[in-house]
Amino acid sequence: MSAVLTPATPVSARLRWAILAVILFAEIIDLLDSTITTIAAPTIAADLGGGASLIQWLGAAYALAMGVLLVVGGRLGDKFGRRRLFLIGIIGFTLASVACGLAGEPASIIVFRILQGAFGALLIPQGFGILGAVFPREELGKAFGAFAPILGLSAVCGPILAGFLIDADLFGLGWRSMFLINIVLGGLATVLAVWLLPRDEGDRAVVVDGLGSGLLAAAMLGVLYGLIDGPANGWTARPILSLLIGLGFFALFCLRQHRAAHPLIEPSLLRNRGFTGGLLLGLGFFAATAGLLFVLSLYLQEVLHRNPTQAALNLAPLAVGIIVASIASHQLLDRLGRVLVVIGLLLTLSGALALLTVIAVTDPTPWTLTAPIFLTGLGMGVCFGSIYRVALGDIDPVEAGSASGSLSAVQQLANSIGAAAVTTVYFHTSGAVPALAVIAGTVIACCALALLLPRHAQPESH
Repeated sequence: MSAVLTPATPVSARLRWAILAVILFAEIIDLLDSTITTIAAPTIAADLGGGASLIQWLGAAYALAMGVLLVVGGRLGDKFGRRRLFLIGIIGFTLASVACGLAGEPASIIVFRILQGAFGALLIPQGFGILGAVFPREELGKAFGAFAPILGLSAVCGPILAGFLIDADLFGLGWRSMFLINIVLGGLATVLAVWLLPRDEGDRAVVVDGLGSGLLAAAMLGVLYGLIDGPANGWTARPILSLLIGLGFFALFCLRQHRAAHPLIEPSLLRNRGFTGGLLLGLGFFAATAGLLFVLSLYLQEVLHRNPTQAALNLAPLAVGIIVASIASHQLLDRLGRVLVVIGLLLTLSGALALLTVIAVTDPTPWTLTAPIFLTGLGMGVCFGSIYRVALGDIDPVEAGSASGSLSAVQQLANSIGAAAVTTVYFHTSGAVPALAVIAGTVIACCALALLLPRHAQPESH
């Protein structure tokens, strides 16, 4: 059973690895639900209505809530106890999943996807803090090393599972079963967490910047609404005003970060050229790759007429490339540093241009896209494993926690922006070719930003 955790509390080796398994299980559930709509969005939109806007919001809403609240979730765990926040997160996430599965119209499922992302933001940060408390320093590398391959496999399995459940139409539920399955998965994770996770009291002296979080949420919501509504319904006063309001709130957020006693992002970090370059590079790269996933899924299903399971299997080489390159890049990062990031960006760019060429000048089949998709996955895997480690290269170790949390939040916000912006280009131009051109252009800009990065990655010990 769980016990109160203090720095002096010994935790047996068997219990440590059982705790790791629980945390990995929760991460897998979160990752599955963040990726299933990549394949399922067209089917959900066809059933509930909502058209292109719903397809865009299904992914963007989840990532928006996750990105805005991720750093806050970590702070709340520090303040009120990580076990408590972990349980609130997994229970809330499970209930929000059930609500998604029961949704009857577009607006409700978007709201429930936002709730999923919000509870995920309470859940995910706690795991790393718990592991840091229960594992000896010399075993932490081995514990964290389990994340990359297992979460990589989850990234492969998420869309495939979604496609299978949609096509299997279990109990006549169709796409709803991929959310309702979390009754079992989330329930099991909750029971295991109650049983195994150690108690901790938290530190009530920790300050959470709620105002800063609210300003950031309002800024991102305004920008995303404008990006989605403008192309869909015409650039009337409403989307333009939404964009302006979003940018205004973002300016207030930046001002708040300079004046708050306990800001979400330390101002000293933003004065670090390498970190700021990594922040902008991450924003552009993850937006481009999030958009790429949606474009490929839509193209396979709407143009090549693949069913959800077939489309997911056609995307599997992307995830395989990510896994292979992530493992390989881990071995090379300390030696190559910034050069490895550039290699990853060039591989991603080559894959995107190859996809663009095949689609533009040939009559493609799903199988002629396999090699470019795998090449793109290799580039993504190299970058996933290197961008942020290199961006943290010049950061003082005492700032590493705040910096890495900020980078993770930016990654989620980039996923939200990319899902909205790139699919907007797809739906309101002539399709995949212009969208892939935008993606390629964004990656080229990222290559220029890579020159701002520190030459070497931050040591793993930090």
